[in-house]
Amino acid sequence: MRRREFIYMLNTGVAAGVLSQTAFGGVFRGVSRASRMQDELAYHTIQSVTFDDVRMQYPRFVGKNARLDVHGYGPRIGICTITTDKGAKGWASLRGGRDGAQRLVPELVGKKISDVFHVDVGITDDRYLPFDIALHDLAGVALNKPVYALLGREKPFTTKYYSGMIYFDDLEPSHAPGGIDKVLANCRYDYEYGYRQFKLKIGRGHRWMAQKEGLARDIAVTKQVAAAFPDCEILVDGNNGFTVNEFTAYLEGIGDTPLFWIEEPFHETIADYRKLRDWMAKANVQSLLAEGEADPDPVLLDELMQQKLMDVHISDIEGLGFTNWRKLMPKLVQYGVQASPHAWGSLLKTYYTAHMAGGLGNTVTIEGVTSTSDDIDLSGYTIKDGHLIPPTAPGFGLELLR
Repeated sequence: MRRREFIYMLNTGVAAGVLSQTAFGGVFRGVSRASRMQDELAYHTIQSVTFDDVRMQYPRFVGKNARLDVHGYGPRIGICTITTDKGAKGWASLRGGRDGAQRLVPELVGKKISDVFHVDVGITDDRYLPFDIALHDLAGVALNKPVYALLGREKPFTTKYYSGMIYFDDLEPSHAPGGIDKVLANCRYDYEYGYRQFKLKIGRGHRWMAQKEGLARDIAVTKQVAAAFPDCEILVDGNNGFTVNEFTAYLEGIGDTPLFWIEEPFHETIADYRKLRDWMAKANVQSLLAEGEADPDPVLLDELMQQKLMDVHISDIEGLGFTNWRKLMPKLVQYGVQASPHAWGSLLKTYYTAHMAGGLGNTVTIEGVTSTSDDIDLSGYTIKDGHLIPPTAPGFGLELLR
């Protein structure tokens, strides 16, 4: 049974005989919401796990950042699809390689969804991390609820949505660089698409230009984008391409241009972040500091948060894992730190983050990776007033087209 057919049956009541008769009959009166949903998940036995890939296409060529060469036109993404004996089907990006995941398939097939997934927690064992997001999707489909509702919100929190696709566009193509006008043209495309935040890659002097010239170009790009789009907020990402002194020279260079956040200007240490925070306080620079994407060290990040040296935690939504993000969020709230899981590379990760933010809140903005696909129906997600709105459809609301 196709996912869409299963959902249709749920919506028309035909699946009442497929799912728990007692759940629909009100026998669980007085039992917790999560317990009711767990009992419904127990009626589904995992029948198969299959693997495939999907193509995501960027609207334009994406160039370099401070550390990496060109990123191209979009990736092929490995996915897994989990199907139950009742016809429910969930799918998502596969975390890690296919070989390791395939070895785990015998541990999933024959188990109830409730054995490997708990509504209040996520996956029940770290061994299932390759299937973490797919199991969230499957649970949502089986329960006829969007993932954000599994996390506790019938109406999702929504938050700001930034374009994460503005790289060193001025340096491409290498035989005839487009200059800053190319950056501005790409920002205009993103503005018309619906974004009201732009994240600019900076750090051209780390690898691609002489340090002095690269710094000057970083400053010029930042100031010109801010001037051209006065109703938008600017984020900057150094991809660890600066020293502390080089980065404070950049901040001096942009003067009173406001920055919504500063992401990974240099590889994080307590001493360097203390020096930056102190410099910013003296210079009256008001900006969030975002850390945790590149090679995250959980112990060091925890220390940075305890010492109030970072404001936004940005570990990858797939790399850390959806379940682990659910576990981390209460600690972030305790520290007064907000979330914005890294999503670069895949619009799917953006959409998973929209449900995380929608259900748990405490998310300051969401990374956008504008894409189209012939393999996936992406139409359920919308942008309104610069915010990303997830669909009300079950699971993540994404339908495979093949």
